[in-house]
Amino acid sequence: LAWHCIVVNVISFISGQMTDLIYTEKELVQSLKEYIQAEEAKIAAVKSWADKLDMLTQASTADPEGYLAHPVNAYKLVKRLNTVWSELESLVLQDPSDGFISNISVHRQHFPDEEDEKGAAKALMRLQDTYRLDSESFSKGKLPGVRYSALLTVDDCFDMGKTAYNDADYYHAVLWMQQALRQLDAGEEAIVSKVDLLDYLSYSVYQMGDLPRAIELTRRMVALDPTHERAGGNLRYFERLLSKELRESEKSKPEPSMEKPIDLSTYERPRDYLPERETYEALCRGEGVNLTPKRRSRLFCRYQNGNRNPRLLLAPMMEEDEWDSPHIVRFLDALSDAEMEKIKELAKPRLARATVRDPKSGVLTTANYRVSKSAWLEEDIDPVITRVSQRIEDLTGLTVDTAELLQVANYGVGGQYEPHYDFSRKDEPDAFKSLGTGNRVATYLNYMSDVEAGGATVFPDFGAAIWPRKGTAVFWYNLFRSGEGDYRTRHAACPVLVGSKWVANKWIHERGQEFRRPCFYIWFSRCCQKRCSFHYPLSFIYNQCKLLYKCLSQC
Repeated sequence: LAWHCIVVNVISFISGQMTDLIYTEKELVQSLKEYIQAEEAKIAAVKSWADKLDMLTQASTADPEGYLAHPVNAYKLVKRLNTVWSELESLVLQDPSDGFISNISVHRQHFPDEEDEKGAAKALMRLQDTYRLDSESFSKGKLPGVRYSALLTVDDCFDMGKTAYNDADYYHAVLWMQQALRQLDAGEEAIVSKVDLLDYLSYSVYQMGDLPRAIELTRRMVALDPTHERAGGNLRYFERLLSKELRESEKSKPEPSMEKPIDLSTYERPRDYLPERETYEALCRGEGVNLTPKRRSRLFCRYQNGNRNPRLLLAPMMEEDEWDSPHIVRFLDALSDAEMEKIKELAKPRLARATVRDPKSGVLTTANYRVSKSAWLEEDIDPVITRVSQRIEDLTGLTVDTAELLQVANYGVGGQYEPHYDFSRKDEPDAFKSLGTGNRVATYLNYMSDVEAGGATVFPDFGAAIWPRKGTAVFWYNLFRSGEGDYRTRHAACPVLVGSKWVANKWIHERGQEFRRPCFYIWFSRCCQKRCSFHYPLSFIYNQCKLLYKCLSQC
Protein backbone atom coordinates (compact mmCIF):
# COMPACT_ATOMS: atom_id res chain seq x y z
CA LEU A 1 0.00 0.00 0.00
CA ALA A 2 2.99 2.30 0.05
CA TRP A 3 2.44 5.16 -2.38
CA HIS A 4 5.00 6.93 -4.55
CA CYS A 5 4.34 9.78 -6.95
CA ILE A 6 6.82 8.38 -9.44
CA VAL A 7 5.51 7.36 -12.84
CA VAL A 8 7.55 5.29 -15.23
CA ASN A 9 6.62 3.24 -18.26
CA VAL A 10 6.54 -0.48 -17.74
CA ILE A 11 5.89 -3.44 -19.96
CA SER A 12 2.16 -4.12 -19.98
CA PHE A 13 2.07 -7.48 -21.73
CA ILE A 14 1.63 -10.64 -19.69
CA SER A 15 3.09 -14.00 -20.67
CA GLY A 16 -0.22 -15.19 -22.14
CA GLN A 17 -0.47 -12.13 -24.34
CA MET A 18 3.19 -12.51 -25.33
CA THR A 19 2.43 -16.10 -26.38
CA ASP A 20 -0.41 -14.79 -28.55
CA LEU A 21 2.03 -12.33 -30.14
CA ILE A 22 4.36 -15.20 -31.07
CA TYR A 23 1.57 -16.88 -33.05
CA THR A 24 0.56 -13.53 -34.54
CA GLU A 25 4.12 -13.04 -35.77
CA LYS A 26 4.12 -16.56 -37.25
CA GLU A 27 0.91 -15.73 -39.14
CA LEU A 28 2.42 -12.49 -40.42
CA VAL A 29 5.53 -14.33 -41.63
CA GLN A 30 3.31 -16.73 -43.58
CA SER A 31 1.43 -13.77 -45.03
CA LEU A 32 4.74 -12.17 -45.98
CA LYS A 33 5.85 -15.36 -47.75
CA GLU A 34 2.59 -15.41 -49.72
CA TYR A 35 3.17 -11.80 -50.71
CA ILE A 36 6.71 -12.65 -51.88
CA GLN A 37 5.36 -15.57 -53.94
CA ALA A 38 2.77 -13.28 -55.52
CA GLU A 39 5.44 -10.69 -56.34
CA GLU A 40 7.66 -13.39 -57.80
CA ALA A 41 4.77 -14.69 -59.96
CA LYS A 42 4.07 -11.15 -61.12
CA ILE A 43 7.72 -10.52 -61.99
CA ALA A 44 7.88 -13.85 -63.82
CA ALA A 45 4.82 -12.93 -65.91
CA VAL A 46 6.22 -9.48 -66.71
CA LYS A 47 9.61 -11.00 -67.58
CA SER A 48 7.95 -13.52 -69.94
CA TRP A 49 6.16 -10.69 -71.74
CA ALA A 50 9.37 -8.69 -71.90
CA ASP A 51 11.23 -11.63 -73.53
CA LYS A 52 8.50 -12.13 -76.14
CA LEU A 53 8.24 -8.44 -76.97
CA ASP A 54 12.02 -8.15 -77.13
CA MET A 55 12.15 -10.84 -79.84
CA LEU A 56 9.36 -9.11 -81.78
CA THR A 57 10.99 -5.67 -81.64
CA GLN A 58 14.36 -7.08 -82.71
CA ALA A 59 12.70 -8.51 -85.84
CA SER A 60 10.58 -5.42 -86.54
CA THR A 61 13.38 -2.89 -86.10
CA ALA A 62 15.78 -4.86 -88.35
CA ASP A 63 13.64 -4.03 -91.42
CA PRO A 64 10.62 -1.90 -90.42
CA GLU A 65 9.25 -1.46 -93.93
CA GLY A 66 9.64 -5.09 -94.90
CA TYR A 67 8.09 -6.13 -91.55
CA LEU A 68 5.03 -3.91 -92.00
CA ALA A 69 4.67 -5.00 -95.64
CA HIS A 70 3.08 -8.15 -94.27
CA PRO A 71 -0.55 -7.30 -93.37
CA VAL A 72 -0.59 -9.73 -90.41
CA ASN A 73 2.41 -7.98 -88.85
CA ALA A 74 0.72 -4.61 -89.26
CA TYR A 75 -2.45 -5.98 -87.61
CA LYS A 76 -0.55 -7.55 -84.71
CA LEU A 77 1.43 -4.35 -84.06
CA VAL A 78 -1.81 -2.37 -83.76
CA LYS A 79 -3.31 -5.08 -81.57
CA ARG A 80 -0.27 -5.23 -79.30
CA LEU A 81 -0.18 -1.51 -78.76
CA ASN A 82 -3.91 -1.32 -78.16
CA THR A 83 -4.47 -4.49 -76.14
CA VAL A 84 -1.32 -6.27 -75.06
CA TRP A 85 0.45 -3.24 -73.66
CA SER A 86 -2.71 -2.20 -71.84
CA GLU A 87 -2.91 -5.66 -70.26
CA LEU A 88 0.76 -5.47 -69.40
CA GLU A 89 0.23 -2.07 -67.79
CA SER A 90 -2.58 -3.53 -65.66
CA LEU A 91 -0.31 -6.43 -64.70
CA VAL A 92 2.45 -4.08 -63.59
CA LEU A 93 -0.04 -1.95 -61.64
CA GLN A 94 -1.35 -4.96 -59.73
CA ASP A 95 -0.33 -4.78 -56.05
CA PRO A 96 0.09 -8.23 -54.46
CA SER A 97 0.81 -6.51 -51.14
CA ASP A 98 -2.87 -5.76 -50.51
CA GLY A 99 -3.46 -9.04 -48.65
CA PHE A 100 -0.34 -8.64 -46.54
CA ILE A 101 -1.10 -4.99 -45.72
CA SER A 102 -4.67 -5.90 -44.80
CA ASN A 103 -3.49 -8.72 -42.53
CA ILE A 104 -0.90 -6.64 -40.72
CA SER A 105 -3.41 -3.80 -40.28
CA VAL A 106 -5.82 -6.16 -38.52
CA HIS A 107 -3.12 -7.32 -36.08
CA ARG A 108 -1.45 -3.95 -35.54
CA GLN A 109 -3.98 -2.91 -32.91
CA HIS A 110 -2.63 -5.69 -30.68
CA PHE A 111 1.05 -4.87 -31.30
CA PRO A 112 3.26 -3.50 -28.50
CA ASP A 113 3.86 0.22 -28.90
CA GLU A 114 6.84 2.43 -28.15
CA GLU A 115 5.92 2.61 -24.48
CA ASP A 116 5.82 -1.19 -24.26
CA GLU A 117 9.27 -1.43 -25.87
CA LYS A 118 10.55 1.10 -23.37
CA GLY A 119 8.97 -0.89 -20.56
CA ALA A 120 10.58 -4.12 -21.80
CA ALA A 121 13.99 -2.42 -21.80
CA LYS A 122 13.46 -1.21 -18.24
CA ALA A 123 12.41 -4.72 -17.22
CA LEU A 124 15.82 -6.00 -18.37
CA MET A 125 17.55 -3.25 -16.42
CA ARG A 126 15.49 -4.13 -13.36
CA LEU A 127 16.61 -7.75 -13.66
CA GLN A 128 20.18 -6.61 -14.21
CA ASP A 129 20.14 -4.67 -10.93
CA THR A 130 18.27 -7.20 -8.81
CA TYR A 131 20.27 -10.25 -9.84
CA ARG A 132 23.59 -8.44 -10.44
CA LEU A 133 23.89 -9.51 -14.05
CA ASP A 134 26.27 -7.59 -16.26
CA SER A 135 25.27 -6.42 -19.72
CA GLU A 136 27.38 -9.11 -21.36
CA SER A 137 25.39 -11.85 -19.60
CA PHE A 138 22.22 -10.50 -21.16
CA SER A 139 23.84 -9.84 -24.52
CA LYS A 140 25.09 -13.43 -24.80
CA GLY A 141 22.01 -14.98 -23.21
CA LYS A 142 23.88 -16.32 -20.17
CA LEU A 143 20.93 -16.55 -17.81
CA PRO A 144 20.12 -19.31 -15.30
CA GLY A 145 17.43 -21.77 -16.27
CA VAL A 146 17.10 -20.70 -19.91
CA ARG A 147 16.24 -23.30 -22.55
CA TYR A 148 16.63 -21.15 -25.64
CA SER A 149 19.54 -18.96 -26.69
CA ALA A 150 18.85 -15.29 -27.37
CA LEU A 151 21.53 -12.77 -28.27
CA LEU A 152 21.49 -8.99 -28.23
CA THR A 153 23.16 -7.25 -31.17
CA VAL A 154 25.14 -4.03 -31.09
CA ASP A 155 22.01 -2.14 -32.13
CA ASP A 156 19.94 -3.87 -29.43
CA CYS A 157 22.45 -2.84 -26.75
CA PHE A 158 22.59 0.69 -28.17
CA ASP A 159 18.78 0.97 -28.01
CA MET A 160 18.84 -0.26 -24.40
CA GLY A 161 21.41 2.40 -23.53
CA LYS A 162 19.47 5.06 -25.39
CA THR A 163 16.30 4.23 -23.44
CA ALA A 164 18.18 4.79 -20.19
CA TYR A 165 19.92 7.90 -21.57
CA ASN A 166 16.62 9.53 -22.55
CA ASP A 167 15.42 9.05 -18.96
CA ALA A 168 18.65 10.59 -17.60
CA ASP A 169 19.53 7.16 -16.21
CA TYR A 170 23.22 7.49 -16.99
CA TYR A 171 24.20 4.52 -14.82
CA HIS A 172 22.43 2.03 -17.10
CA ALA A 173 23.21 4.10 -20.21
CA VAL A 174 26.93 3.60 -19.50
CA LEU A 175 26.57 -0.15 -18.98
CA TRP A 176 24.69 -0.76 -22.21
CA MET A 177 26.59 1.71 -24.41
CA GLN A 178 29.83 0.14 -23.19
CA GLN A 179 28.55 -3.33 -24.12
CA ALA A 180 27.52 -2.09 -27.57
CA LEU A 181 30.99 -0.56 -28.04
CA ARG A 182 32.67 -3.78 -26.88
CA GLN A 183 30.75 -5.83 -29.47
CA LEU A 184 31.40 -3.27 -32.18
CA ASP A 185 35.14 -3.24 -31.41
CA ALA A 186 35.05 -7.05 -31.69
CA GLY A 187 34.00 -6.70 -35.34
CA GLU A 188 30.24 -7.21 -35.11
CA GLU A 189 28.26 -5.51 -37.89
CA ALA A 190 25.85 -2.78 -36.85
CA ILE A 191 23.71 0.05 -38.15
CA VAL A 192 24.76 2.46 -35.42
CA SER A 193 28.17 4.05 -36.00
CA LYS A 194 31.01 3.94 -33.51
CA VAL A 195 31.04 7.73 -33.42
CA ASP A 196 27.40 7.84 -32.28
CA LEU A 197 28.12 5.21 -29.63
CA LEU A 198 31.10 7.14 -28.31
CA ASP A 199 29.04 10.33 -28.29
CA TYR A 200 26.40 8.85 -25.98
CA LEU A 201 28.89 6.90 -23.88
CA SER A 202 31.31 9.78 -23.28
CA TYR A 203 28.56 12.12 -22.11
CA SER A 204 27.00 9.44 -19.88
CA VAL A 205 30.38 8.72 -18.30
CA TYR A 206 30.82 12.46 -17.73
CA GLN A 207 27.43 12.55 -15.98
CA MET A 208 28.66 9.73 -13.71
CA GLY A 209 31.54 12.00 -12.67
CA ASP A 210 34.35 10.14 -14.47
CA LEU A 211 36.12 12.97 -16.32
CA PRO A 212 39.33 11.09 -17.27
CA ARG A 213 37.33 8.33 -18.98
CA ALA A 214 35.00 10.87 -20.62
CA ILE A 215 38.07 12.65 -22.07
CA GLU A 216 39.56 9.38 -23.33
CA LEU A 217 36.30 8.38 -25.05
CA THR A 218 35.85 11.84 -26.57
CA ARG A 219 39.40 11.72 -27.97
CA ARG A 220 38.53 8.45 -29.67
CA MET A 221 35.48 10.14 -31.17
CA VAL A 222 37.52 13.10 -32.43
CA ALA A 223 40.07 10.74 -33.99
CA LEU A 224 37.29 8.97 -35.89
CA ASP A 225 35.48 12.17 -36.92
CA PRO A 226 37.49 15.41 -36.51
CA THR A 227 34.55 17.41 -37.93
CA HIS A 228 32.01 16.17 -35.35
CA GLU A 229 30.03 19.21 -34.22
CA ARG A 230 30.04 18.36 -30.50
CA ALA A 231 33.17 16.28 -30.02
CA GLY A 232 35.72 19.11 -30.13
CA GLY A 233 33.71 21.38 -27.84
CA ASN A 234 33.02 18.59 -25.36
CA LEU A 235 36.67 17.60 -25.28
CA ARG A 236 37.82 21.14 -24.48
CA TYR A 237 35.08 21.49 -21.86
CA PHE A 238 35.95 18.18 -20.17
CA GLU A 239 39.68 19.04 -20.16
CA ARG A 240 39.00 22.44 -18.55
CA LEU A 241 36.86 20.83 -15.86
CA LEU A 242 39.55 18.23 -15.14
CA SER A 243 42.27 20.90 -14.96
CA LYS A 244 40.13 22.90 -12.53
CA GLU A 245 39.55 19.85 -10.34
CA LEU A 246 43.26 19.05 -10.31
CA ARG A 247 44.19 22.61 -9.37
CA GLU A 248 41.70 22.67 -6.53
CA SER A 249 42.85 19.30 -5.22
CA GLU A 250 46.55 20.02 -5.97
CA LYS A 251 46.97 16.69 -7.70
CA SER A 252 49.10 15.97 -10.72
CA LYS A 253 47.53 15.25 -14.09
CA PRO A 254 46.61 11.57 -14.31
CA GLU A 255 48.12 9.33 -16.94
CA PRO A 256 45.82 8.68 -19.91
CA SER A 257 43.75 5.61 -19.07
CA MET A 258 43.69 2.50 -21.23
CA GLU A 259 39.90 2.71 -20.97
CA LYS A 260 39.39 -0.32 -18.77
CA PRO A 261 36.09 -2.08 -19.44
CA ILE A 262 33.18 -0.76 -17.45
CA ASP A 263 31.35 -3.29 -15.29
CA LEU A 264 28.74 -3.27 -12.52
CA SER A 265 31.32 -2.25 -9.91
CA THR A 266 32.82 0.68 -11.85
CA TYR A 267 30.20 3.20 -10.71
CA GLU A 268 27.91 3.31 -7.70
CA ARG A 269 24.29 2.72 -8.57
CA PRO A 270 22.19 5.77 -7.64
CA ARG A 271 19.92 5.30 -4.63
CA ASP A 272 16.18 5.54 -5.12
CA TYR A 273 13.00 5.86 -3.06
CA LEU A 274 13.16 2.34 -1.55
CA PRO A 275 15.12 2.32 1.74
CA GLU A 276 15.53 -1.46 1.88
CA ARG A 277 16.52 -1.85 -1.77
CA GLU A 278 19.79 -3.68 -1.08
CA THR A 279 18.21 -6.07 1.44
CA TYR A 280 15.26 -6.76 -0.83
CA GLU A 281 17.43 -7.52 -3.85
CA ALA A 282 19.82 -9.68 -1.81
CA LEU A 283 16.86 -11.82 -0.71
CA CYS A 284 15.73 -12.09 -4.32
CA ARG A 285 19.16 -13.49 -5.19
CA GLY A 286 18.79 -16.15 -2.50
CA GLU A 287 21.04 -14.41 0.02
CA GLY A 288 18.50 -14.76 2.81
CA VAL A 289 18.83 -15.41 6.52
CA ASN A 290 19.73 -18.94 7.52
CA LEU A 291 17.81 -20.01 10.59
CA THR A 292 19.84 -21.25 13.52
CA PRO A 293 19.49 -24.95 14.42
CA LYS A 294 17.40 -23.93 17.43
CA ARG A 295 14.96 -21.96 15.28
CA ARG A 296 14.87 -24.69 12.62
CA SER A 297 13.88 -27.14 15.32
CA ARG A 298 10.67 -25.14 15.75
CA LEU A 299 9.61 -25.79 12.16
CA PHE A 300 7.37 -28.79 11.60
CA CYS A 301 5.27 -30.45 8.94
CA ARG A 302 1.85 -31.83 9.74
CA TYR A 303 -1.52 -32.81 8.34
CA GLN A 304 -4.02 -30.00 8.72
CA ASN A 305 -7.64 -31.04 9.27
CA GLY A 306 -8.97 -27.56 10.01
CA ASN A 307 -9.77 -28.33 13.64
CA ARG A 308 -11.59 -31.51 12.59
CA ASN A 309 -13.42 -29.83 9.74
CA PRO A 310 -15.64 -32.44 8.01
CA ARG A 311 -14.26 -31.53 4.59
CA LEU A 312 -10.69 -32.15 5.76
CA LEU A 313 -11.09 -35.13 8.07
CA LEU A 314 -10.86 -37.74 5.31
CA ALA A 315 -8.43 -35.76 3.18
CA PRO A 316 -6.29 -33.54 5.44
CA MET A 317 -3.98 -31.01 3.83
CA MET A 318 -0.22 -31.30 4.22
CA GLU A 319 1.17 -28.22 5.95
CA GLU A 320 4.79 -27.06 6.38
CA ASP A 321 6.22 -24.29 8.53
CA GLU A 322 8.17 -21.85 6.36
CA TRP A 323 9.10 -19.42 9.15
CA ASP A 324 8.76 -19.37 12.90
CA SER A 325 8.16 -15.72 13.78
CA PRO A 326 6.08 -14.32 12.25
CA HIS A 327 4.53 -17.68 11.56
CA ILE A 328 4.31 -18.46 7.85
CA VAL A 329 2.97 -21.81 6.67
CA ARG A 330 2.80 -23.50 3.29
CA PHE A 331 -0.04 -25.82 2.28
CA LEU A 332 0.94 -28.55 -0.18
CA ASP A 333 -1.40 -29.65 -2.99
CA ALA A 334 -3.61 -26.66 -2.20
CA LEU A 335 -4.78 -26.54 -5.84
CA SER A 336 -5.06 -29.31 -8.42
CA ASP A 337 -3.71 -28.89 -11.94
CA ALA A 338 -7.26 -28.77 -13.29
CA GLU A 339 -8.21 -26.02 -10.81
CA MET A 340 -5.14 -23.95 -11.67
CA GLU A 341 -5.80 -24.20 -15.40
CA LYS A 342 -9.45 -23.24 -14.89
CA ILE A 343 -8.51 -20.21 -12.79
CA LYS A 344 -6.03 -19.07 -15.45
CA GLU A 345 -8.63 -19.63 -18.17
CA LEU A 346 -11.16 -17.49 -16.29
CA ALA A 347 -8.61 -14.78 -15.52
CA LYS A 348 -6.94 -14.31 -18.90
CA PRO A 349 -9.73 -12.36 -20.64
CA ARG A 350 -10.11 -10.18 -17.54
CA LEU A 351 -6.45 -9.40 -16.94
CA ALA A 352 -5.50 -5.76 -16.72
CA ARG A 353 -2.55 -3.78 -15.35
CA ALA A 354 -2.37 -4.57 -11.61
CA THR A 355 -3.42 -1.82 -9.23
CA VAL A 356 -2.78 -0.80 -5.64
CA ARG A 357 -5.13 1.05 -3.32
CA ASP A 358 -4.27 4.72 -2.81
CA PRO A 359 -4.11 5.03 1.00
CA LYS A 360 -5.47 8.59 0.88
CA SER A 361 -8.45 8.13 -1.40
CA GLY A 362 -8.99 4.37 -1.19
CA VAL A 363 -9.17 4.28 -5.01
CA LEU A 364 -7.42 1.53 -6.96
CA THR A 365 -4.72 2.88 -9.25
CA THR A 366 -1.55 1.69 -11.03
CA ALA A 367 1.92 2.23 -9.58
CA ASN A 368 5.41 1.71 -10.95
CA TYR A 369 6.43 -0.51 -8.03
CA ARG A 370 3.86 -3.13 -9.00
CA VAL A 371 4.45 -4.57 -12.48
CA SER A 372 2.03 -7.34 -13.29
CA LYS A 373 -1.43 -8.05 -14.70
CA SER A 374 -4.30 -9.01 -12.44
CA ALA A 375 -7.96 -10.00 -12.52
CA TRP A 376 -10.62 -10.26 -9.84
CA LEU A 377 -12.82 -13.34 -9.96
CA GLU A 378 -16.33 -13.37 -8.47
CA GLU A 379 -17.42 -16.32 -6.34
CA ASP A 380 -20.31 -17.22 -8.66
CA ILE A 381 -18.31 -17.09 -11.87
CA ASP A 382 -17.48 -20.80 -11.66
CA PRO A 383 -17.79 -23.63 -9.12
CA VAL A 384 -13.99 -23.84 -8.97
CA ILE A 385 -13.77 -20.34 -7.44
CA THR A 386 -16.41 -21.21 -4.85
CA ARG A 387 -14.57 -24.44 -4.01
CA VAL A 388 -11.23 -22.65 -3.64
CA SER A 389 -12.72 -20.01 -1.33
CA GLN A 390 -14.32 -22.71 0.82
CA ARG A 391 -10.98 -24.51 1.05
CA ILE A 392 -9.27 -21.32 2.21
CA GLU A 393 -11.89 -20.91 4.93
CA ASP A 394 -11.53 -24.55 6.02
CA LEU A 395 -7.73 -24.39 6.22
CA THR A 396 -7.39 -21.01 7.93
CA GLY A 397 -10.45 -21.17 10.16
CA LEU A 398 -11.31 -17.64 9.05
CA THR A 399 -14.50 -16.65 7.27
CA VAL A 400 -14.11 -15.50 3.68
CA ASP A 401 -17.55 -13.85 3.61
CA THR A 402 -15.89 -10.49 4.21
CA ALA A 403 -12.73 -11.26 2.22
CA GLU A 404 -11.88 -9.58 -1.05
CA LEU A 405 -12.47 -11.38 -4.33
CA LEU A 406 -9.90 -13.89 -5.47
CA GLN A 407 -7.19 -11.89 -7.25
CA VAL A 408 -5.25 -13.64 -10.00
CA ALA A 409 -1.96 -12.06 -11.01
CA ASN A 410 0.55 -12.89 -13.70
CA TYR A 411 4.14 -11.68 -13.54
CA GLY A 412 6.01 -12.00 -16.82
CA VAL A 413 9.75 -11.48 -17.21
CA GLY A 414 10.71 -8.49 -15.07
CA GLY A 415 7.32 -8.51 -13.33
CA GLN A 416 7.54 -7.53 -9.66
CA TYR A 417 5.80 -5.99 -6.65
CA GLU A 418 8.27 -4.03 -4.55
CA PRO A 419 8.19 -4.13 -0.70
CA HIS A 420 4.75 -3.21 0.64
CA TYR A 421 2.29 -3.93 3.42
CA ASP A 422 -0.95 -5.77 2.72
CA PHE A 423 -2.65 -4.06 5.68
CA SER A 424 -3.40 -0.36 6.08
CA ARG A 425 -1.44 1.58 8.68
CA LYS A 426 -2.64 4.19 11.14
CA ASP A 427 -1.85 7.02 8.73
CA GLU A 428 -4.11 5.36 6.11
CA PRO A 429 -7.47 5.13 7.90
CA ASP A 430 -9.53 5.29 4.71
CA ALA A 431 -7.66 2.62 2.72
CA PHE A 432 -10.45 0.03 3.08
CA LYS A 433 -13.23 2.31 4.29
CA SER A 434 -15.32 1.73 1.17
CA LEU A 435 -15.28 -2.03 1.77
CA GLY A 436 -16.63 -1.72 5.31
CA THR A 437 -14.91 -4.93 6.40
CA GLY A 438 -12.02 -3.60 8.45
CA ASN A 439 -8.35 -4.16 7.81
CA ARG A 440 -6.66 -7.09 6.04
CA VAL A 441 -6.07 -9.54 8.84
CA ALA A 442 -4.38 -12.25 6.78
CA THR A 443 -3.01 -13.12 3.33
CA TYR A 444 -3.49 -16.45 1.56
CA LEU A 445 -1.32 -16.79 -1.55
CA ASN A 446 -1.65 -19.61 -4.10
CA TYR A 447 1.29 -20.35 -6.42
CA MET A 448 -0.02 -21.58 -9.76
CA SER A 449 3.27 -22.03 -11.61
CA ASP A 450 6.88 -22.93 -11.08
CA VAL A 451 9.38 -20.22 -11.98
CA GLU A 452 12.68 -21.14 -13.64
CA ALA A 453 14.56 -18.25 -12.01
CA GLY A 454 13.52 -15.40 -9.72
CA GLY A 455 10.01 -14.63 -8.54
CA ALA A 456 10.43 -15.32 -4.81
CA THR A 457 8.20 -13.76 -2.15
CA VAL A 458 10.58 -12.09 0.29
CA PHE A 459 10.26 -10.41 3.69
CA PRO A 460 13.11 -7.87 4.08
CA ASP A 461 12.42 -7.20 7.78
CA PHE A 462 13.38 -10.68 8.98
CA GLY A 463 15.11 -12.11 5.90
CA ALA A 464 12.75 -14.85 4.71
CA ALA A 465 12.49 -15.88 1.05
CA ILE A 466 9.54 -18.05 -0.01
CA TRP A 467 10.05 -19.64 -3.43
CA PRO A 468 7.14 -20.44 -5.76
CA ARG A 469 6.09 -24.10 -5.95
CA LYS A 470 3.24 -24.91 -8.26
CA GLY A 471 0.09 -26.06 -6.49
CA THR A 472 1.13 -24.83 -3.03
CA ALA A 473 -0.15 -21.91 -1.00
CA VAL A 474 1.39 -19.80 1.77
CA PHE A 475 -0.49 -18.10 4.59
CA TRP A 476 0.39 -15.50 7.21
CA TYR A 477 -1.32 -13.01 9.50
CA ASN A 478 -0.86 -9.29 8.80
CA LEU A 479 -2.38 -8.21 12.13
CA PHE A 480 -1.79 -9.24 15.70
CA ARG A 481 -4.80 -10.41 17.69
CA SER A 482 -4.99 -6.90 19.11
CA GLY A 483 -5.71 -5.54 15.64
CA GLU A 484 -2.34 -3.81 15.49
CA GLY A 485 -0.41 -4.26 12.25
CA ASP A 486 2.55 -6.63 12.22
CA TYR A 487 5.11 -4.44 10.50
CA ARG A 488 7.42 -7.40 10.05
CA THR A 489 5.14 -8.67 7.26
CA ARG A 490 6.29 -6.03 4.78
CA HIS A 491 7.03 -8.20 1.76
CA ALA A 492 7.73 -8.15 -1.96
CA ALA A 493 7.37 -10.22 -5.11
CA CYS A 494 10.83 -10.42 -6.68
CA PRO A 495 11.22 -9.80 -10.43
CA VAL A 496 10.79 -12.90 -12.58
CA LEU A 497 14.14 -13.55 -14.26
CA VAL A 498 13.21 -16.53 -16.42
CA GLY A 499 9.71 -17.92 -16.83
CA SER A 500 6.24 -16.75 -15.85
CA LYS A 501 4.70 -16.52 -12.39
CA TRP A 502 0.99 -17.06 -11.77
CA VAL A 503 -0.51 -16.46 -8.32
CA ALA A 504 -4.02 -16.25 -6.87
CA ASN A 505 -4.36 -14.48 -3.55
CA LYS A 506 -7.15 -13.94 -1.06
CA TRP A 507 -7.02 -11.01 1.34
CA ILE A 508 -9.03 -11.87 4.44
CA HIS A 509 -10.52 -8.98 6.45
CA GLU A 510 -11.24 -8.43 10.15
CA ARG A 511 -15.04 -8.37 10.11
CA GLY A 512 -16.51 -11.76 10.91
CA GLN A 513 -13.38 -13.05 12.66
CA GLU A 514 -14.44 -11.91 16.17
CA PHE A 515 -15.13 -15.47 17.37
CA ARG A 516 -12.82 -17.26 14.92
CA ARG A 517 -9.73 -15.32 15.97
CA PRO A 518 -10.75 -13.60 19.19
CA CYS A 519 -8.76 -10.73 20.58
CA PHE A 520 -7.42 -12.26 23.81
CA TYR A 521 -5.41 -9.10 24.29
CA ILE A 522 -8.61 -7.24 25.19
CA TRP A 523 -10.25 -10.20 26.94
CA PHE A 524 -7.28 -10.72 29.25
CA SER A 525 -7.05 -7.05 30.15
CA ARG A 526 -10.77 -6.87 30.96
CA CYS A 527 -10.45 -10.02 33.02
CA CYS A 528 -7.64 -8.54 35.08
CA GLN A 529 -9.42 -5.21 35.47
CA LYS A 530 -12.58 -6.86 36.73
CA ARG A 531 -11.53 -9.81 38.89
CA CYS A 532 -7.84 -9.62 39.67
CA SER A 533 -6.54 -7.82 42.71
CA PHE A 534 -4.07 -6.00 40.48
CA HIS A 535 -4.10 -4.68 36.92
CA TYR A 536 -1.29 -5.03 34.42
CA PRO A 537 -0.93 -2.26 31.80
CA LEU A 538 -1.96 -3.49 28.35
CA SER A 539 1.52 -3.14 26.91
CA PHE A 540 2.96 -5.08 29.84
CA ILE A 541 0.40 -7.87 29.43
CA TYR A 542 1.10 -8.04 25.76
CA ASN A 543 4.86 -8.43 26.22
CA GLN A 544 4.88 -10.60 29.34
CA CYS A 545 3.24 -13.88 28.39
CA LYS A 546 3.98 -15.69 31.66
CA LEU A 547 2.37 -13.00 33.78
CA LEU A 548 -0.55 -12.86 31.37
CA TYR A 549 -1.23 -16.57 31.87
CA LYS A 550 -0.93 -16.07 35.61
CA CYS A 551 -3.54 -13.31 35.38
CA LEU A 552 -5.78 -15.57 33.31
CA SER A 553 -5.55 -18.39 35.85
CA GLN A 554 -6.64 -16.00 38.61
CA CYS A 555 -9.74 -14.89 36.70
